[in-house]
Formats: sequence, C-alpha cells, structure tokens
Amino acid sequence: MQKEEDFNEGSDELYEHYRFVASQGQEPLRVDKFLMNFVENATRNKIQQAAKNGNVYVNGDTVKQNYKVKAGDEVKVLFEHPPYEFLLTPEDIPLSIVYEDDTLLVVNKPAGMVVHPGHGNYSGTLINALVYHFENLPNNSSDRPGLVHRIDKETSGLLVVAKTEDAMAHLSKQFFNKTSEREYVALVWGNVDEEEGKIEGNIGRHPKNRLQNTVYQGEEADQGKPAVTHYKVLERFGYVTMVSCKLETGRTHQIRVHMKHIGHTLFNDERYGGDKILKGTSFTKYKQFVDNCFKVLPRQALHAKTLGFEHPKTGEWLRFNSDIPEDIQLCIEKWRNYAKNQKEVL
Repeated sequence: MQKEEDFNEGSDELYEHYRFVASQGQEPLRVDKFLMNFVENATRNKIQQAAKNGNVYVNGDTVKQNYKVKAGDEVKVLFEHPPYEFLLTPEDIPLSIVYEDDTLLVVNKPAGMVVHPGHGNYSGTLINALVYHFENLPNNSSDRPGLVHRIDKETSGLLVVAKTEDAMAHLSKQFFNKTSEREYVALVWGNVDEEEGKIEGNIGRHPKNRLQNTVYQGEEADQGKPAVTHYKVLERFGYVTMVSCKLETGRTHQIRVHMKHIGHTLFNDERYGGDKILKGTSFTKYKQFVDNCFKVLPRQALHAKTLGFEHPKTGEWLRFNSDIPEDIQLCIEKWRNYAKNQKEVL
C-alpha cells in the first residue's frame, strides 16, 4: 500500500476532499458503504472508482473499496485538484442588504440559497455573491470570506458578514461567548405542551444517517457538542404550532434537531421526516389540505427573524428584524383558517 505522504511532494500533490473518523460504536463496514453514509450526493460507483484510482486512504494508507472500516479509523478521500468549494468564483447575484457600513453588513438570505460552496453546491451561494460585490473580505477559521455564522440552505433570514479582520474577530467572539441574539420563527408538528421551555442536549452526527444530526444524552453525551435552545409558543393551530426559538449555541441543524427531539419536528422538514403527516386525522380531505400546505411551503418552516450583536467598532448594540417570508406566511394563514373552521364546527 502507498502512503499518503508519498503524494505530497513536487507537482503531484493531492488535496483532501473528505476526512471522517469512525465512531467508537462503528461495526466493521466496507469503506465504500461507509463513505456513502457520510458524503452527500455521492454514488456507490463514484466512490468505488475513487478507491480503484488510489484516492481513498485509511489511516494514511490507500485501500480498496472492500476494506472494512472499524472504530477509530481515519478515512480520507484525496484528489489531484483542490475541492471545488475552495475555488470561489465571483457571481453577480443580487443581495438583500438590510444594513451596511465600512465594518460589516447584514443580509437577508432567501430560502434555497446555500451559504457557502460545498459538496454538490459549487455556485450560486451567498459567498459567491459576496466575493463579487465586496473585495478583500477577511477569512474565518474555515477560510470562508466574511462568514461569521451560517444558516441552512432552505432556512431564510438574517446573517451578519464581516468586512474587516477586526470585525471578524469581534463578531466571532460574540457568537462563541453566546452574547449575540438569534431568534427564529418555526412552524412545528403537534400541539406543544408548554407555553415556553428550554431544550438542552448535545448534538452530533446521527450514527446511522450521516446526513442528519441527533441528540446524544447520558453515557453517549460526549459524542456531541453542547447545545441549548429556548422556545416559546406564538400561536396554536391544533395539529401544528408556531414557535419562537432563541439560540444560546449554534450547532448544525440545532433547532431542527432539538424540536424533533421533544416530539415536534419542523413542518415539511424533509431531512428529519417533517414532510409527512405527523399529526392530525386520516381523512382524505385533511390529507389534501396538508399536501396543499406542502406545495405552498416546499421547504422546512424556519426563518431567522431577529439578529442582535454589539457593533465591533462603535460598541453600539444593533438589532435587526426581518419579515416572515411569503411562503411561510401563506402556510400559517392556511393553518390559521383551518383551526378557526375546526372550532366553528365544534
């Protein structure tokens, strides 16, 4: 077997595209199947071809596609070209700028826009737009120009972008120290019991579905990172509830994972099972109503509505609000009318 370092000299340098470490609970599994669980939009054929070409490494050695990955193994996929997400192409994409000065800007990201290039999304992202409209944006710790934090592709709402190195450091520290304010509006399945509450649970990769995250508790808690979400009921519609969620931490998919953990998956959240009828009746008419709601809102019902932070230069507290997008608003109106009609029938 060839060693990874054998390829890191001269003009034949290989670039790391993926790196995963098998969890302690990992049972022996073929490396091609293992990577299928990790790599979004990958096909078994492409992974097997990468292994045949000598691009798959385990613990620094090349392996074939039938190698059995075990607990603790470090799996890497290396290619001769840099990952596409690091090849930033400026693109003339319009930005909805809520606020801007010489230090930072606040943008209102639409649903469907990916924040930064990644596997399967190499163009049309927020960063592609930012590097077109702004020069010399500072890189964050992951080499993402201007990016202080992020929200999911199908989540709409507010993001702050740093325009200077000082702003990047100051804003990143606020998010790390939990002194920034982030409030989301969500529509979730079920009638939430309490008017408000606090969800605490470490979040980490799901052991079986690597495209999801999950809450780890008890003896397994060390597999995840601490996460805290505060929620408050805004309006009840019987089978669904509109809630406000405030973040103390900013883990990937945090609100989506935490709300599912307490039995209230986000409405039409395909990745976490919210695109099915989770509460309600078995009547055909009800099913048609929910299907119509899914058509009106073809994404998870989540919007980053409020963003607050201390200005890195002036020290002034800034707080921004964005309107609930039309697709979520239309869906809410449908549920509001449905709930009203149900009361009138009773």
